[in-house]
Amino acid sequence: MPTVRGSAMSTVRAAMIAFAAYHLVLALFMAIAPHAFFTDVGPFGARNDHYVRDVATYNAALGVGFLIAVQRRSWLVQFALHSVNHLVDIGNAHPAWNGYFDFFSLAIATALLVWLLRLALAEARSSPRPARGAPV
Repeated sequence: MPTVRGSAMSTVRAAMIAFAAYHLVLALFMAIAPHAFFTDVGPFGARNDHYVRDVATYNAALGVGFLIAVQRRSWLVQFALHSVNHLVDIGNAHPAWNGYFDFFSLAIATALLVWLLRLALAEARSSPRPARGAPV
C-alpha cells in the first residue's frame, strides 16, 4: 500500500504527465490544422497559419518540459503568465464566450499547478536527504 508521500508524488507525476500530453496534443493539432485551431480554439485577431504553427513548436517544447518536470520540480510560471495574457484580452475573442472560457480554464490549470507544486514541496521537505557525497 503506498504511503501518503508516495500517493502525493503519484498524483503529482500523473498530473504532470497529463499536462505534458495536453500540450503535445495541442501542438500536434496546431501544426496539422492551424485553420481549425484558429477557428475553434483561438479566434483572436487575424488568422495567421504560420504563427499558429510557430506557437505549436512552443507548445511541443512545453509538453516535453512537463515530461522532464516529472523528475524536476520547476514549473508554473508559463501558465500564470498565459492566464494573465488571456485576462487582458478576455473581450477580444469571437465568439465572446471563448475569451472567458480560455481565461478561466487557464486560471484553473494554474491553480492546479500551484496545488501540485505544494504537494511536491511538502514531499521534498519530508523526504530524508542523502548524506553529502552519498550516491543518489
